[in-house]
Amino acid sequence: MNGHSSEKTSINMTWRIIGIFGGGLAVLFVLFILSLGFGEAKIPAGTVMKGLLNRQDVMEHNLLWDIRMPRTVIGILAGAALAAAGALLQTITKNPLASSDTLGINAGAYFMVVLGMVAFPALQHQFPFVLAAAGGLLAAIVAYLLSGGKTATPVRLALSGMIVSMVLGAFTSALFIFNKTETQNLFLWGSGSLIQLNWDGVQYAWPFVLVLLGVSVFAGRQFDALELDESTARSLGQRVGLTRAVGLGISVLMAAIVVSVVGPIGFVGLVAPHLVRLGGIHKHRLLIPASALWGALLITAADTLARAVRSSVGEMPVGAVMAIIGAPWLIWLVLTRMKNISGSGPGQSSMSIGGVALRMRFIPTAIFMSVLLIVIILVSLSLGGTRIPIGDLLSSLVQRGDDSYSVLLNLRLPRTLVAAAGGIALAISGVLIQSAVRNPLADASIIGVTSGAGFGALIVLFAWPAMTVIALPIAAMAGGALAAAFVFFLAWRRGLNPSVLILLGIAISAIASAGIQVMIVKASIWSGNSLIWITGSTYGRGWNQFYSLLIFLLILLPVAYYLGRKIDLLAFGDESSVGLGLPVRGTRLWAMIIGVLLAAGAVSSVGTIGFLGLIAPHAVRMMIGHHTRRSIILSGLLGGLLLVIADTVGRTIMAPKEIPSGLIIMLIGAPYFLFLMYRSLVKKG
Repeated sequence: MNGHSSEKTSINMTWRIIGIFGGGLAVLFVLFILSLGFGEAKIPAGTVMKGLLNRQDVMEHNLLWDIRMPRTVIGILAGAALAAAGALLQTITKNPLASSDTLGINAGAYFMVVLGMVAFPALQHQFPFVLAAAGGLLAAIVAYLLSGGKTATPVRLALSGMIVSMVLGAFTSALFIFNKTETQNLFLWGSGSLIQLNWDGVQYAWPFVLVLLGVSVFAGRQFDALELDESTARSLGQRVGLTRAVGLGISVLMAAIVVSVVGPIGFVGLVAPHLVRLGGIHKHRLLIPASALWGALLITAADTLARAVRSSVGEMPVGAVMAIIGAPWLIWLVLTRMKNISGSGPGQSSMSIGGVALRMRFIPTAIFMSVLLIVIILVSLSLGGTRIPIGDLLSSLVQRGDDSYSVLLNLRLPRTLVAAAGGIALAISGVLIQSAVRNPLADASIIGVTSGAGFGALIVLFAWPAMTVIALPIAAMAGGALAAAFVFFLAWRRGLNPSVLILLGIAISAIASAGIQVMIVKASIWSGNSLIWITGSTYGRGWNQFYSLLIFLLILLPVAYYLGRKIDLLAFGDESSVGLGLPVRGTRLWAMIIGVLLAAGAVSSVGTIGFLGLIAPHAVRMMIGHHTRRSIILSGLLGGLLLVIADTVGRTIMAPKEIPSGLIIMLIGAPYFLFLMYRSLVKKG
């Protein structure tokens, strides 16, 4: 009986292998022909076949071989490399969410290529792969170590990779804004583009990809051993550390090659290996080539779809199409396949990040920070292209227009107050969201609100540019609210589990970010204010934005303060909170709703400013410990203070040229946030 069952299993496995490889190759061949046929000028399938079998010196055949064939082939190579890298990374980290994009490898390689174009153009031109590999390797090591290494949970690894990507994205944005001439052509490439003008990219990439794939397949048995418990693998004579290092090196090199030629493309390394594993293949000598095959299939399908469904603004970048395909896959994976996601893992159940709170007295601290905020606002009003002495400034503010500086103040005062109000809203939003998901490394950008709001605002900037004053805040709030509502809806059946919320937020952020990339690239708004707004800016803000923010704060802050005591109980964990009589799901939902509304209102006025909702609550928690009501007040004051300082520095340090406030916050917040990740890791250890 057992022999019969074993034989039946073996037959089933054989058919599965035939289906995965044979079916995959058949579908890839069809997509290959379709890819060659679609474009500005469609080529019938019959003409494509004739051109492949017997090339003639006619326009269709030349177009086929010189333009479309390199694009299709580089897509196949890129998909194969990214998928194989994802399969290896998932094995090395024993984490189903590992891939070159979730570990920050793509972002690291992208940053180094852009930096090379600006600072080392000769080196970048001769050795683009070297810079990309260095950036990818460094990003992967940082993300892996910050997540806790071998003990990392899937959520923590995904969050660490996202944070590293955000940090590198901040520096990449700085390079774009300060070097528009040198980097303008890289923005489309940064969205993931397979466009090739000749065979150079293919000739550069194919030897590396094939050799690395061959090495990884040859070392398949060593990678199989990593699936075992580490002590068991060592007892079998396996050199686990060396195997991990080799696997990481191969993965980084493959991802770096892809990024250096076609830009960062996400989700391929996440989706393709899972599809193959669902088919029952787990041995690496089959898993790696099968993943490579289905990765090639996925990118070819995405690129063909991008060219087949052309809008009035042209085709979408393939990276954006893959995000739209891959993000729903991540959502499905989180909701159906990852049954044991825990909301009480390291860095989730505790709002501490390590270290001892300074235990500063609340009332003196609040008074000091309030006075400091007023002083900084006055200093900000006095600085700029035309400096206003403090005495004349106070006189002009009191006399309301009698002084010669009144016109200037009518420009600076509302802008500075918008910065203060926006900082207050973002910081308090961070307090509420971190408390609701019980994760000190979460804010509006983590659960998709910031990207959703930015996407909504860009739709207005693109479709109705004359209506931006009225429609922009509404669209931003609607986009942020819709993104959050979708995340809450999907996570509701899982009890609004904090880990589920974060992973779903990452997926929704990817979709919204793909939409933002498409509009910036295709709507020809690179040279306008849209990129600056997306980075976060207080430029040109007036009384209308201040009044709308003030209304938000007057309505929502009392509600947030009222919820403070209930939110404090969430820190004890779900079971303990229920035992204390707290309606956990309802409290978490209300905290998230208020936090989302505050963030969306701020984004509608000051753009997509990241890190502020992360920095301020952490700094306050280090000052006074965990106390939600006091954190709301002090975090708000600190957030306002930081954004006013960023606004002042941005418009004075390189005057008359302005640096977006959000960029300054990101450049300050990025190193600080990496420090927080390190502190939480030390606490965990």
